[in-house]
Amino acid sequence: MFKKALLLLLLPVLSQAQMVGTNLDRIIAKVDNYYILRSEVETLLLRSKEQQQPINKCQALESLAVQKLLVAKAEIDSVVVEPDMVENQLDARMGEMVRIYGSEKNIVEQFNKSLETLKSEVRQQVSEQLTAQQMQQTITENISVTPQEVKKFFSAIPKDSLPDIPSEVVVGQLVRLAKLTRSQKDDLVNRLNELRLKVETGESFETLAKEYSEDQGSRTYGGDLGWAKRGQMVPEFEAAAMKLKPNEMSEVVESSFGFHLIQLLEIRGQEYHARHILLRPEYNRLDMTVPTKDLDSLRNLILIDTLTFEKAVRLHSEDENTKYTGGIITDPNTGSNKMALDQTMEPNLYFAVDTMKVGSITRPIPYRSPDGKTGMRLLYLKNKYSPHVINMKDDYEKIKEFALMNKKNEEIDKWFKEAIAEVYIKIDPEYQVCRLFEY
Repeated sequence: MFKKALLLLLLPVLSQAQMVGTNLDRIIAKVDNYYILRSEVETLLLRSKEQQQPINKCQALESLAVQKLLVAKAEIDSVVVEPDMVENQLDARMGEMVRIYGSEKNIVEQFNKSLETLKSEVRQQVSEQLTAQQMQQTITENISVTPQEVKKFFSAIPKDSLPDIPSEVVVGQLVRLAKLTRSQKDDLVNRLNELRLKVETGESFETLAKEYSEDQGSRTYGGDLGWAKRGQMVPEFEAAAMKLKPNEMSEVVESSFGFHLIQLLEIRGQEYHARHILLRPEYNRLDMTVPTKDLDSLRNLILIDTLTFEKAVRLHSEDENTKYTGGIITDPNTGSNKMALDQTMEPNLYFAVDTMKVGSITRPIPYRSPDGKTGMRLLYLKNKYSPHVINMKDDYEKIKEFALMNKKNEEIDKWFKEAIAEVYIKIDPEYQVCRLFEY
């Protein structure tokens, strides 16, 4: 049970499970100075079902206790996760929610809560999860496996227990994003200039940022982005910020994130402290005509062998994550360029790829980026691998990852046996039957 509890720490925090009720909520366990609520167990149970990794209440409780123990020891050992990492993770997860539900408005309607309320409810959970992961990495950072260890690990698996590998695909994409019209740009610029005028006539930049900014990560803090080193922000933002004097505001600045009104607070050497108000386009209302025509033209050139797909991606794709990898999409969970062709794949991608033949290219189809931008894309099926029983020849990298994970878990098991003795753990009588941390 213990190793499965460790794996459950990696499940996403923000999900439908966040809707679980708390009318019967109470503390059911204490690990050092950290509490586990009944609602947390119920939420994890729902989340595990969503991820198709169903668990029982004892496994859920142990998973949470493991996380609290890691966080408690991280505090003792001064293992810290920076607030920016937490906010970036929250933003990334909100971006994924936008992709799943179609828009921020749909999320609000689905959960019957504002985006800020949702984020505030899961911020502590995200912080604890990242801290636990950082602590695990600290414990296992020097662990690796040799080819001999991989072979030994694989040989120890009973032949009748070898897992089946589902059909896998290697897929490339060429993305063209929809562009703002002049009138849409003017509208955003004018709105920010109106806010700029309000600040100049005495209103608080911080208050206006809390009310109007669409940067969910900094909005709560009045647009405050904290200290940033040179090269950390996008070039357009940094160039504008570094021209300012303390408390001075910029003109409206356009970047890949949207349109900014920036106020410099402080500067010291190669670092600066700024806040901003961000307005973003309504991406769902953008015209797809131009990106569709662009992709139709590129597809025709590829089909008549005037241009390779890889070169077309390098020259014309607007997705920075795949632009320099020939367009190849990686599995977000494993980082591998082989993606399982099953329900774990992004639905829109699955339905497009499922019927494709190797070497074929789709016509332009709708696309939404992780940060909510919209456009069109071509998909190219580079390879497809048939379902098979896992083996060293075809799946060495997967087996290596399993072997490495097993070795890391053994190290964490050892660490936990020592760590448990150093912290106070109390379990509610209702959950005493779970007998946590027994090996």
